[in-house]
Amino acid sequence: MEHAAIPYLREALIFLAAAGIAVPLLSRLRVNPIIGYLLIGSVIGPYGLGLLAESVPSLSPLVILDLGGVQAFAEIGVVFLMFVIGLELSLERLWNARRLVFGLGLAQIVVTAAAVSLSAHLLGLPLPMALVVGAALALSSTAIVMQLLIDGRRQREPVGRTAFSILLMQDLAVVPLLFIVTVLAAPAGQSLATGLALALAKAALAIVVIYGAGRLLLRPVLREIAQAKNSEMFTAAVLLAAVGVAALTESFGLSMALGALLAGLLLAETEYRHQIEVDIAPFKGLLLGLFFMSVGMGIDWRQVAAAPFGIAAIVAGLWLMKSLIISGLALLFGRPRAVAVETGLLLGQSGEFAFVILASAAALGVVTGDVEQTILIVASLGMLLTPGMAKLAQGIGNALGNRHAEMLAERQEDDVHEKAGHVVIAGFGRVGQTLAAALRAEGIDYVATDTDASLVDIQRRSGEPIHFGDASRTEVLEKAGVAKAAVVAVTMNDAPAVSRIVGEIHRRWPNAVIHARARDPEHSRRLRELGAASSVPETIEASLRLASVVLTDTGLDSDSVERRIAAQRSNAAL
Repeated sequence: MEHAAIPYLREALIFLAAAGIAVPLLSRLRVNPIIGYLLIGSVIGPYGLGLLAESVPSLSPLVILDLGGVQAFAEIGVVFLMFVIGLELSLERLWNARRLVFGLGLAQIVVTAAAVSLSAHLLGLPLPMALVVGAALALSSTAIVMQLLIDGRRQREPVGRTAFSILLMQDLAVVPLLFIVTVLAAPAGQSLATGLALALAKAALAIVVIYGAGRLLLRPVLREIAQAKNSEMFTAAVLLAAVGVAALTESFGLSMALGALLAGLLLAETEYRHQIEVDIAPFKGLLLGLFFMSVGMGIDWRQVAAAPFGIAAIVAGLWLMKSLIISGLALLFGRPRAVAVETGLLLGQSGEFAFVILASAAALGVVTGDVEQTILIVASLGMLLTPGMAKLAQGIGNALGNRHAEMLAERQEDDVHEKAGHVVIAGFGRVGQTLAAALRAEGIDYVATDTDASLVDIQRRSGEPIHFGDASRTEVLEKAGVAKAAVVAVTMNDAPAVSRIVGEIHRRWPNAVIHARARDPEHSRRLRELGAASSVPETIEASLRLASVVLTDTGLDSDSVERRIAAQRSNAAL
């Protein structure tokens, strides 16, 4: 008895081999996984090694020539991407960043889409096609940019917060943009207004049905499954919710992406949110990898070879246009110049949702094959160039920020050298800002210094007496008024820098009272040898704080707790 062959088994094996072998190897070379999937897809696809398969039969087992099944699975990857975005959203998070998200982010999408659409129309594209191209290229790569910010630990810096706000609005805009694509594909006899009204009515009905069903059924069902303590059943229920709601919206004639986003939003309001994020992470990563591989497979690099200068001009022109628009809008919304310029350069590429919008438009006949292929190439090249551009953008931002901070310092009217009896805070990060808040509450005068130009700019705008400068340099310390200061507090999280600053202050002003932040007891002893009056090991103080709470809750009286903690602190200082 013959068994039916498993469909797309060979393609699945090739993909799993790429995901399990090739991508980790590229990651060791510090290649972003998404870029790795794009590159691998272009190599094993019909326009890569597939072009040689006929002449070199031995290559046939290593290439994928039939993209139909791969693209079908890849759509599921997009569903999970939108589902995760819905899970990560919250009304509180959106409300806290509403000015940047709904102000700057929305303005960026509208202005960029309009500028790109106009340019495409002037170059000869029909208006509906130009509008789709503008919508697709207005979006940037959330996956790559956020990964770069996380890897550099910059997501909480001004550039990271600004970029995230814009990217968040872009993610939210994907569903409305897909609506617009559907409207543009409406029959010739149907007006744009009628098509938009029908799409909005369908969307409203779908949202009402899904929200009602979710509120009535989803939480009770998940509660019953969770009580059964069966992790496999719980994961299956979550996957069913994500794909099922996506299928429901598709039955309304809308995109599956909308349903996935709604499913994520519904589950984000439940107590199971964090467990869900952990459970679906492996599925999301693999399916998104399949999506990006399918994109890479669909890129005909022969077009790049045929018109390299034309493609390069489009990529560079798009990046320049988006960078100028984003930088200008960021300045209008009060972001510092260095932050605005770096954010603009960082978000100048097109992103993964361009592929989603183009695929939908191509399926509906709004975009032709040649235009779709060109935009796919432009978007892919932009994503490949993003890591290098991010380094360049950071360098330009730092240079602009340093110069701007120096100009602010030159224009400052409050002469620090006239101060006396104040506190000098070297380093204005989390610890420095907490210390400043305590001093401000007690009415004690202080002056702070920091080497982060963007931080200095933002804090000065909010009224903080902070100046740009390296506190290990005597000129900066003199301008901060160390000679007449009551106390100098060195609060940086950079142990070598703290040691260098303490030593320089004690050498130049031996009578200065220095209190410093230490990394550990050994560093604390070294700082006291360099001249610090006291040094606080952050690890020890956190442990002592926890010990104090635990001892108190065990019933020990407060005097005994204080004596024990004081003894421990003295032992740690030895």
